[in-house]
Amino acid sequence: MYTLSQADERRMLWRCRRGMKELDVLLERYVHLHLPGASSKERRAFARLLELPDPLLADYLFGHDLPPEQDLAALAQRISGRPVSAA
Repeated sequence: MYTLSQADERRMLWRCRRGMKELDVLLERYVHLHLPGASSKERRAFARLLELPDPLLADYLFGHDLPPEQDLAALAQRISGRPVSAA
């Protein structure tokens, strides 16, 4: 199992600071609880998710929309705590 170094975790937490408290809470919780045990594929998807603009990310994480990419859609659902839909 891969473990995040303290420096890696701090970098990821810094990238999770979005200026919208609700997003910050969801993203930071994911980093603490799930990212250390995540596969490299899931970590790459998370990095891609963090590249999205805040309004789009909020839509994905609050269930208003789903990303067109299946890996991002599954990750958005996991971060938000919604059941992952089968594709």
